[in-house]
Amino acid sequence: MRSFYENIGQGLQRIFLSSLVILCFQTLGLSQLKVDVKLEVEPLIEKGDIYISTDFSDWNAGDPDFRMTKIGPSQYSIILENPPESFEYKFTQGTWATAEGTPAGLALPNRIYNRNDQNQTEIKNSILGWEEQIVYSFIVNAIPENTPEDASIYVAGNFNNWDPADEHYKLKRSIDGSYRCKLYSDSEEIEFKFTRGSWDSVEGRESGKARPNRTLKRQFTEDVDNLTFRIVGWEDLQGAFSFYSIYDLLLLFSVFQGILLLISIPNLQSNNTGTNKWLLCTIGLSTFSIFFYLLSNYQNSVQSFSQVLFFSDFVIFLYGPIFYFYLRKLLFNIENLPSKWYLHFIPFLIQLIIYLPFLLQPDKTLLDRIMNQESTLVILFLGIGFAGFLWNSYYWNLFRKTIKNYQEQFQSNFSYDQNLNYLTTILIIQFVCLTIWFAFFVVFGLSRFFNYETVDLQENFIDLIWLSFSMITYILGYFAIHQPETFKATPENISIFDDILESTIPKKASNTVIKKDPTTTEAILPVIEALEKNIENNKPFLNPKLTLSELAAQINSQPHILSKAINEHYGKNFFELINGYRIDEFKSLVEQEKFSHYTLLALAYEVGFNSKTAFNRSFKKITKQTPKEYFEEVKERSN
Repeated sequence: MRSFYENIGQGLQRIFLSSLVILCFQTLGLSQLKVDVKLEVEPLIEKGDIYISTDFSDWNAGDPDFRMTKIGPSQYSIILENPPESFEYKFTQGTWATAEGTPAGLALPNRIYNRNDQNQTEIKNSILGWEEQIVYSFIVNAIPENTPEDASIYVAGNFNNWDPADEHYKLKRSIDGSYRCKLYSDSEEIEFKFTRGSWDSVEGRESGKARPNRTLKRQFTEDVDNLTFRIVGWEDLQGAFSFYSIYDLLLLFSVFQGILLLISIPNLQSNNTGTNKWLLCTIGLSTFSIFFYLLSNYQNSVQSFSQVLFFSDFVIFLYGPIFYFYLRKLLFNIENLPSKWYLHFIPFLIQLIIYLPFLLQPDKTLLDRIMNQESTLVILFLGIGFAGFLWNSYYWNLFRKTIKNYQEQFQSNFSYDQNLNYLTTILIIQFVCLTIWFAFFVVFGLSRFFNYETVDLQENFIDLIWLSFSMITYILGYFAIHQPETFKATPENISIFDDILESTIPKKASNTVIKKDPTTTEAILPVIEALEKNIENNKPFLNPKLTLSELAAQINSQPHILSKAINEHYGKNFFELINGYRIDEFKSLVEQEKFSHYTLLALAYEVGFNSKTAFNRSFKKITKQTPKEYFEEVKERSN
């Protein structure tokens, strides 16, 4: 009896274990899904892999975990572990540019698997065609000499999410030494760059600096089967000259020059510290803008801190107002700012508000937008650039009028010459920058109109603008070293300068409002007689700093009356009259024995000139010969 029950127990145990094994196998089968596919057409990429892209894999067209195994000629298989009960999928060759399609080349709807409808652990499919795409044949026929021999070259662009090491877009070396690959895309415009497998080793200019994205527009690309390219440099492999290009060294020296000026100018013994403060602001702004522009040309800097691309642009709307305030203080010694000074900085504030969202973005997000050259960014930079050109053109014309107005007023009120040559030089450099700036937009407009690729030329124009702009610090440095008095001049108040945004600068202003002027010869003669008597007896022209106001006080007259008398009687302004007397005195001293050991320059200082330049210019203008020629002529007469 006991053995009977034992036999029954053992039988039940075997039945339970068998059921458990069957249940486990069923459960295991349901947790796996085998997918087979057979190619009924030739693959787009020869010897390429086949991938299954699903909605639960985020539709990744080339996920290595979903690469199918080749199990026979044109047959591929994959086992999906724990797939959802229902999902959509498609087959690709690694990218959406190589996705399956209909035999006619049209897009194929997503395939659908539903476990409830298809109670099976294996599904079989066939690929009958591929989506029709344009095939671009890339041929790189030249690479830099310093490219490592074992380097792999890839193409990254907006067609593969800018993957710098996408094996599907790895160029293969041909027997002729060129590198080739095929690219399938139906995009209207393709943007791309060549890399050696990372963004640290992306192609650049010959100097090693970053280059703009390459572009292909489908409607304007004819020979898609033979697109040849030349890689001229890599960003991580500099040229043979040095780590920096000559261009970069010039900009870098300009930055160092600016820093030295920021340190040295405040240490000059000057009574014009207010003016020099505005000058220091101008130099500081220029220096740091050039520095940030230099940084923005290097991929490592942009990758580490993408916002650096925006910082150099702030000089566009700040330089004009600050340099204008410097001129106002230097030339007219005006203590207060214009009543509506804040209007000068409204464009800068607008620019700052527009740039702020980009400056606050994470580096990775901003870098992706820059790499993709989003239309928003392109339009923004072009708009800021064009508005900046108009803004700075307006200020340059204002600078020119300001200096011209000052020169006219100065010669009517002062007898000495101000050294403003450096301002004229700066004005010329600024004009060169504006000319190149204008040429940039002309070339850009023509390239859009005629659909001609001019990106490299436009980049060169931008580089030339910055190089020309950097020359200003070299000019200021030269004058600071060789003519330090440039930053020590303290001109008198001549007139109240009009607010530039309220009214225009008059062509010629006078220092006093004249209510009633002498208009007859009889009224002018007493003034002329008093003037000539004072000059004969006191020789006031020997004072290098003689002014119209001082001379008028000496003869008990008013400055505007004396100025009018000089203009009408002599046909000269105050500056020309006084320097004429100084030239006559110089001629007199040259022929005197006691001054025979004096140099020409010493005699010029003796008669009231304050600089060699002013003496030479005035002497030649009045006598039509140079001082040396006159001196040789005197020596010949004496012999």
